[in-house]
Amino acid sequence: MFESLSDRLSRTARGLAGKRLTETNIQDALREVRRSLLEADVALDVVSSFVASVQQRAIGEKVVSSLNAHDAFVKIVHRELIELMGVANDSLDLTAPAPVVVLVAGLQGSGKTTTVAKLARFLRERERKKVAVVSADVYRPAAIAQLRRLAEEVQARFIASTQSESPLDIVNRALTDARTQFDDVLIVDTAGRLSIDEEMMTEIASLHQALTPVETLFVVDAMTGQDAALTSKAFDEAIPLTGIVLTKADGDARGGAALSVRAVTGKPVKFLGTGEKSDGLEAFHPDRIASRILGMGDVLTLIEEVERKVDKKKTSRLAQKIKRGRKFDLEDFREQLGQMAQLGGMSNVLEKLPGGRMLPANAQGQVDDDELAQLAVMIDSMTVHERRFPDVINGSRKRRIALGSGSQVQDINRLLKQHKQMQKMMKRVTRRGGMEKMMRGVGQTQPTWRPQRRR
Repeated sequence: MFESLSDRLSRTARGLAGKRLTETNIQDALREVRRSLLEADVALDVVSSFVASVQQRAIGEKVVSSLNAHDAFVKIVHRELIELMGVANDSLDLTAPAPVVVLVAGLQGSGKTTTVAKLARFLRERERKKVAVVSADVYRPAAIAQLRRLAEEVQARFIASTQSESPLDIVNRALTDARTQFDDVLIVDTAGRLSIDEEMMTEIASLHQALTPVETLFVVDAMTGQDAALTSKAFDEAIPLTGIVLTKADGDARGGAALSVRAVTGKPVKFLGTGEKSDGLEAFHPDRIASRILGMGDVLTLIEEVERKVDKKKTSRLAQKIKRGRKFDLEDFREQLGQMAQLGGMSNVLEKLPGGRMLPANAQGQVDDDELAQLAVMIDSMTVHERRFPDVINGSRKRRIALGSGSQVQDINRLLKQHKQMQKMMKRVTRRGGMEKMMRGVGQTQPTWRPQRRR
């Protein structure tokens, strides 16, 4: 997300390097900012207000003598981006008496039902809540069955419903059921339409009145740009929203929705949804998002992902193995590739590291998560003996492995070379204090890794 906007703003800021901030170069930079935001599909009113605020702050803050133009400009834009998106994360209000009711609404195709499951997993794993889900969508074929399957996947309690019931009867029964079963949170999935219409608004208003939810979330596709903000505003006029969930954020290179929604609706973006997997939901932190946009990274989110997704027991076992003098073999290499995939791939890690987006284009081009996946396939095509003792892999074995993994012998050679490099690195890391310290220090060091240039 924000790739296009981040690239444009970063280029604008670099153009001020080594200069003093003056009214002349401020105007030049602001023209680029305005163009960048419009190309990112940010609403025109929001762009005009944002640019005016940056200009006022730049001229009024007398930063000319204290900072160079680049640092001053980045600082001001960063602060204004945070203001635009909401200053701080607006988390769900879970302090109300149980069950806390969360009503989820959205148009068809926005990822609403998937978001319900992601939110259930988020609350269960990170907030330690007992979560129940129910579908009041009696119109879309298989909507109830879809939520049932997803609920099983995320280990949330599914309250059954049928298409022969009315949505109002379903939610009333579900609320009673959740109270009886002592659920902490009840998430209600509602019906969507291809567009906002009076029938949908009447139904959602009646459900809202019956449930009096603590949270009413509107799920909207981030890829629709400023239309996402306009749709959210129209919906908010029908019932009081408490927040927005932007889905498909990983497919949106522009980021216009994230920058427009709060300014247009007055409602906070609470979550970003990415991918189809049930763990693809992250809390929306305006300060962290602003840092990502300006190429400053998002180390806090990366640390949280490492804490949550990396298997510390396996990391500790690997460290102990190498300390005892045993070699880092291809099974260990395969495990590290799996851990990287759990973190969303190397591209996701780079996006959150300071300067990761500033790598040269040819270096970024070599960070290919598909190639990392192919490395895993090649290792999976080896025998257990070959994975544990890579030195036995001769020419005939390489040909067999290449055939079994749909690759070339040259690819196997490159894999073995990369493994040797990793083997040396792991030995150095362990000798210098342990892999555990390296993981704890993610947020305290600047990235030193650089993709190896392919020959």
